[in-house]
Amino acid sequence: MKGFLIDLDGTLYRGHEPIPHAAAFIQWLQRHQMPFLLVTNNSSRTPEQVAEHLLAFGIEVPPAAIYTSSQAAAQYLTEQRGGNRVHIVGEAGLRIALAAAGFASDETTPDYVVQGIDRSFSYEKLTEAVRHVKQGATYVLTNPDRMLPSDGGLMPGAGSLAAAITAASGVEPVVIGKPSPIIMAYATERLGLPPADVWVIGDNVHTDIRGGAVSGCRTALVLTGVATADNVHEQVASAGVTPDLICSDLQHFMDQFKA
Repeated sequence: MKGFLIDLDGTLYRGHEPIPHAAAFIQWLQRHQMPFLLVTNNSSRTPEQVAEHLLAFGIEVPPAAIYTSSQAAAQYLTEQRGGNRVHIVGEAGLRIALAAAGFASDETTPDYVVQGIDRSFSYEKLTEAVRHVKQGATYVLTNPDRMLPSDGGLMPGAGSLAAAITAASGVEPVVIGKPSPIIMAYATERLGLPPADVWVIGDNVHTDIRGGAVSGCRTALVLTGVATADNVHEQVASAGVTPDLICSDLQHFMDQFKA
């Protein structure tokens, strides 16, 4: 039995554009009753919103089959038992996940500054986050992605905002999302399989593939997002990690897997 941890942005879809063969791949997994979890570094949506978004591409999965970096951040903070006051730099998916886990927003003396993607990020938000971190709040980053696939091309991600907070505060964050072993451990635990029996599939060598490799999983890079046929060699070289498989798309992966 093999399990699969599958990325979303750049692997199953690109912004609001479907990626060919993505729906057929999920249906193939479901038909053969192979366990999978859709693991995304994107902290902006709830699992329910992600499931609804996927329906537009003909991909039908329950919210329980989706695991976000916001959920992983909430799980991590719960295990730390370091207080329940949070200052959030992020969007609805992060706020809802933290509130559901019992954390309360505190703009005065938070125990944690939790940051994800925030498309309304401003100088004021940067200043507030830095002040809290310098006053002793633990800085937690949902994911380190500096760039994300979108409809019009790549756009800055949570990691780009984190670079500003880190530069100003002098404090490196606790990173939750891929390639961090934190989210990978949580995800494989949810699958109920040892890492050696799990394939990690994604389009980003620095996050998806590195995260799978450091966690002892097998890895497959698809050239449909951050990595493309034109830049794959540069991406692999800069990341310093080599996928077990490099596939043009998910149909290519299925062909290789069945072979």
